[in-house]
Amino acid sequence: MSAFPEGFLWGGATAANQLEGGYQEGGRGLSIADALPGGKDRFKIVAQPDFDWTIDEDKYTYPNHMGIDFYHHYKEDIALFAEMGFKCYRFSIAWSRVYPNGDETQPNEAGLKFYDAVIDECLAHHIEPVITISHYELPLNLATKYGGWKNRYLIEFYENFARTILTRYADKVKYWMTFNEINSAAHFPVMGQGLVPSTGANDKRNVFQAWHNQFVASAKAVKIAHNLKKGLRVGCMILYATSYSYDANPKNQLANLQENQELNFFCSDVQVRGEYPAYTKRLLAKYGLTFDDLETNDGELALLKQYPVDYIGFSYYMSSAVETTGQVKDTVNGNLMGGVKNPFLAASDWGWQIDPTGLRIALNQLYDRYQKPLFVVENGFGAIDKPDKNFYVEDDYRIDYLKQHIQAMAGAIADGVDLMGYTPWGCIDLVSASTGEMSKRYGFIYVDLDDEGQGTLKRYRKKSFYWYKDVIENNGLEKKKPKEDTTKAPISLDLD
Repeated sequence: MSAFPEGFLWGGATAANQLEGGYQEGGRGLSIADALPGGKDRFKIVAQPDFDWTIDEDKYTYPNHMGIDFYHHYKEDIALFAEMGFKCYRFSIAWSRVYPNGDETQPNEAGLKFYDAVIDECLAHHIEPVITISHYELPLNLATKYGGWKNRYLIEFYENFARTILTRYADKVKYWMTFNEINSAAHFPVMGQGLVPSTGANDKRNVFQAWHNQFVASAKAVKIAHNLKKGLRVGCMILYATSYSYDANPKNQLANLQENQELNFFCSDVQVRGEYPAYTKRLLAKYGLTFDDLETNDGELALLKQYPVDYIGFSYYMSSAVETTGQVKDTVNGNLMGGVKNPFLAASDWGWQIDPTGLRIALNQLYDRYQKPLFVVENGFGAIDKPDKNFYVEDDYRIDYLKQHIQAMAGAIADGVDLMGYTPWGCIDLVSASTGEMSKRYGFIYVDLDDEGQGTLKRYRKKSFYWYKDVIENNGLEKKKPKEDTTKAPISLDLD
């Protein structure tokens, strides 16, 4: 018997800014993703004091502008998802396609019609849409004119955007998430909050104010959804990296506890429990702040309490280890974060430590803490795929990674965790958020496109495509036992 419940939401995940393309078609405005240069140094570039969101095509490349041209290929791609047997497809709606500048009062109907078509295509293939309202694609105007999410005007603009799409799709889309990896701003606030050094990214007061504004906006989205239609479910979405103390040194144990509070739990504590946690005072004091330094009011705090999220979506790629005594010098890279090297773990080509057991731990930690349904909405293995002459990729390394993480999820379900579904990241190759490259591939589907934007854009099924199709068909890794045929009459043997 499969460990996964009937109705488990198997699928895949993408983001508009990494695959759609068509960045100036259909009345779409520019987003912050359009101004992020491609290449491994993209985060270093935007961290410079003089970065001002200027798009300089003579100096940089911008692979997000074309993505994989999902804007013109969505029917083909969704058909491939259906061939794999997807029960759901997690994607985002580009805010600037609906409100080009973010601050308009009326939406762009052409943009909405595009998402009408995408959603209807999913439903025609019996695929449940799972929509992220804001996924690293803040309208560029809201970053340049208003300074990003530190500005409280953005609460109103987001509420208007959320109301527009929730109202339009309430009868078609049941599952929503308010902000992608909202807690990633702890390390890098550019993507989630639209803050760069020139607009105050290095001042933690701005980061915490931006978070508060997003918490309020999220609660408003939950309120809108719950008032629109019974049964709509709105979740938060966090980046979760299971964190270990490097050793039994109490100093490292305490540092790990505090690391978990700041990165893994702070944003979800507010969005799920509906109030700021007790450790907020210590956390703010770490940066020389008090809660009075933030602009809040009693009405907003009451709103947070009244409209917490319905479930917790999260990404899981790797774990981290905390060592504060300076005894360990060997460090690793990670998903917007790093840490010391864990000697018990292998790593990907990009230095992300592979830890499927950490996913089982994460699921137990989150469910023990919140007792609300969980949804693994990102997980995957970024690698350099080498197709043969027919563009077929033997990606056993990806299959092995995903298999181990699915086994970890099965273990967590056996532990008693309420897990809704699993949508591996980049189910079709797309532009990497961390490096702006095509060469860092996650998908079950190979897209013929390189880092310089050259290629046919044709889609090809990888080995993992057929493997994942089998996983979904069997509702897990274990093969279903064929049902015994009881309709046939028993065989009689005539013995001479």
